[in-house]
Amino acid sequence: MVLKVCIIIPMYNEEAIAKSSIETILPYLETLPYSTTLLIVNDGSKDRTVEIVRVMVDKVGDKSRFTMVSHNRNQGYGAGLRTGMRYAIDNGYDYALFMDSDLTNHPKYLTLFYDKMTQGCEYIKATRYTKGGGMEGVAFKRRMFSRIGNMVGGFLFQLPLTDVTNGFRAVKAEILKQLHLKENGFPIIMEELCQAKRLARSFCEVPYILTDRKAGQGDTHFPYTLRTMVTYLCYALIAFFYGRPK
Repeated sequence: MVLKVCIIIPMYNEEAIAKSSIETILPYLETLPYSTTLLIVNDGSKDRTVEIVRVMVDKVGDKSRFTMVSHNRNQGYGAGLRTGMRYAIDNGYDYALFMDSDLTNHPKYLTLFYDKMTQGCEYIKATRYTKGGGMEGVAFKRRMFSRIGNMVGGFLFQLPLTDVTNGFRAVKAEILKQLHLKENGFPIIMEELCQAKRLARSFCEVPYILTDRKAGQGDTHFPYTLRTMVTYLCYALIAFFYGRPK
């Protein structure tokens, strides 16, 4: 089996960590079993993010290994993911793998995703809530929000997943082609899973340890707002009542 994988990382005003993040991720690509492209989606950054990433892309000099696409203006985390999905679909990738820009989703876990791809799993989530997973340095409030949210979401989605809210995931491109996503913020993660429940034939997880993002870095971190929480819950309810597998 030979696969093509696109690793998609949205960035918005991440000049403080863009260089160190990319320099950490790129060496791991050399250890992976399949052809892999690191795609940075610049979501209209107003700082030096674009300049930093462009210099690094030029230094690597191989766009099949590392490249960037940009929005002219900031459109939101969800819009950045959709742009990445479209790139992966249009360029014939078999899987899209989504990571955050701040290394809270460390690339050392990528091989676990690739093992599941080899096995043919169509929707692969990282999980903090199984053996080998966990959280380090994460504030108690965030831990509680996540734990309670995933208990409720796990019950409503009724899928073999323990960490439904996690954005560290890989999805087969054939599934992405069939999605109709509209969310521009973080709820796109739940919107995607809600639709994928009806489409994917297999779901699986890999353990990982989430680490805390350093304060003051960028604008692509999860907003713990009431509106976001309610929207997450709405997609879980839709999945429960209308998203049962065929």
